[in-house]
Amino acid sequence: MSLRFALIACLVSLWFPATAHSAAVPSSNRIAPPAGITIADADRKSLEDGVANLGVEIAGLRSQLKGNAELEPLVADVEIFHKAVHWTLAYDEFFRSNEVSIARTLLKQGIERAGQLSRGQKPWLTATGLVVRGFVSRIDGSVQPYGLVVPASFAAQPKEPRRLDVWLHGRDNNLTELKFISDRQRSSGDFTPTNAFVLHPYGRYCNAFKFAGETDVFEALEHAAKQYSIDRSRLAIRGFSMGGAGCWHLAAHHAGFWAGAAPGAGFAETAEYTRALAKEPKPSWFEQKLWHLYDATDYAANFYNCPAIAYSGELDKQKQAADMMARAMTSEGLELTHLIGPGVEHKYEPKTKRELARRFDELIRSGNELWPERVRFTTWSLRYNRNKWVTVDAMEKHWERASIDARITRQGLRIKTTNVAALTLAITPGNTDTQSTEIDGQSIKVPRTETEPWTATFAKRRSRWGLATTAKKSTLQKRHGLQGPIDDAFMDSFLVVHPTGQPMNETLGRWTHRELSRFTNEWRAQFRGDARVKNDSDVTTEDIANHHLILFGDPMSNRLLARISRQLPVRWDAKRVQLGKAAFPSAQCVPVFIYPNPLNPARYVVVNSGFTFWREGLDSNAQQTPKLPDFALVDMTSEATGRSEDRIPLAGFFGEKWELLKP
Repeated sequence: MSLRFALIACLVSLWFPATAHSAAVPSSNRIAPPAGITIADADRKSLEDGVANLGVEIAGLRSQLKGNAELEPLVADVEIFHKAVHWTLAYDEFFRSNEVSIARTLLKQGIERAGQLSRGQKPWLTATGLVVRGFVSRIDGSVQPYGLVVPASFAAQPKEPRRLDVWLHGRDNNLTELKFISDRQRSSGDFTPTNAFVLHPYGRYCNAFKFAGETDVFEALEHAAKQYSIDRSRLAIRGFSMGGAGCWHLAAHHAGFWAGAAPGAGFAETAEYTRALAKEPKPSWFEQKLWHLYDATDYAANFYNCPAIAYSGELDKQKQAADMMARAMTSEGLELTHLIGPGVEHKYEPKTKRELARRFDELIRSGNELWPERVRFTTWSLRYNRNKWVTVDAMEKHWERASIDARITRQGLRIKTTNVAALTLAITPGNTDTQSTEIDGQSIKVPRTETEPWTATFAKRRSRWGLATTAKKSTLQKRHGLQGPIDDAFMDSFLVVHPTGQPMNETLGRWTHRELSRFTNEWRAQFRGDARVKNDSDVTTEDIANHHLILFGDPMSNRLLARISRQLPVRWDAKRVQLGKAAFPSAQCVPVFIYPNPLNPARYVVVNSGFTFWREGLDSNAQQTPKLPDFALVDMTSEATGRSEDRIPLAGFFGEKWELLKP
């Protein structure tokens, strides 16, 4: 048994009973990535020396290039090699004997790039073929890799804007940075369109490109767009298996971003794919409501503005995803193009694959229309609030379907809405009379403007639409990126705040320590970054401005919590914790919630929680959905019985103004 496996097995046995973030106990105590093999001591020593040497080179580069706007960001292109080997050694993540040789190769490549960069050279930026790049993620400051296929034509015409396809990889529990970087230098992947870039995001390991994995896709794409000339009207997204699930998700939720989508296999929703409602215990009411965050079937209407060609093997069980999406799209009056590979299971059938490539190339050739005459948009959360020239700024009620059907006519704009409280329209006004704007049958006077694109924001007051006034940033209201649930905080920059004072009671102190340690460990393992952590006494004004604050402890042990406690919806002292009229003993229950930070309402505070699906996601990517809503009370003394009501006696969502709703 490796040291890593023994350590994590011990920690799992300690943390499992005390953690109350699931509605059902998973079937196994799996870890991700799994325990690796043992390598020879001589190999380990050699690689550790290589890591140390590369680390010295990187430190020198940071010092040498500090303030150099052109070259300093390229240090990340060196750091990806260091991280890949360092983490593989530190966490026993060698899975095949040949990975020792791969590690040596990556160290050599890192040293080579470091030397080139120190001389002001950057040849990998002009290279064609298979290229690996790196960037620093805003989420946790970690270095993340991605792969590129750079077309041969780039050498002669580097400034020509080119199509870019994003390819999402399948699930591979052994897909560490080491394996990913090695793979991205050996294989172009399933599809390489002529004269086009193909971007392979790492996606922070195996999370079906959700949460931080979703952010990774867009961070990698934006990083590539700064380095290469990309035709943004010809951005396409593809994937297979877990990547197919990610493709369904990213296409449905960001329909206006893509010229087209080609999902293969995967999953598209939660209930039927996991058969969750046929098992005991059934998921809690709030977990089922939170399925609306990622279930692509709930967003099927958005494919009106994102053409898709699905692929399935005829005998593949994951054909279920395309079948579900076809039914959902039919209910919206849309038809899904679905190519089926005859006689095959979970793979591409060669002839059908060629036909898929031909049709998809033809589809993307026409490009993405930025201002189509009609936009249809559906959402259940302001996390996903935009399609083409339509943005939803406020909903009447989260986790119920909101929809917009917007048309540009010669007579003016005609908009129909459901469950929408505020929206913004942004178009080029040349082909319509923007002064003639009608929302839900109500005519609205809009001042004439010569600016392009034309933009106007509208809000509904007492069922009447009108031009909106600018809301103060300090106003408590759910808005994009500030709407919950708890897991939403980990899609952007966050800082974990460690308590340094004495806890209210011994039980809470032990629980807090376990949860904080578990979260930072699982974040590293499952999202491949070291969470930023500071003591409460060291948090600065700049930290408050730049990060969501993840506060562990209580108002006695954490001075940040003490500072804002009177402005939070939870009342908490040494005797009891209270939400509204519900009160529980502080020695038994701990509050877990997300809320706008009173010290910076543009950012969250999260109290006593990391991402909430860490156990369930080890068994299935389809289970990587939020397990807690905006707030909950967790019974610290209850054993993990599998009954959520035993461990979570109270949970719910805040209202649209972050108010505590009446039961």
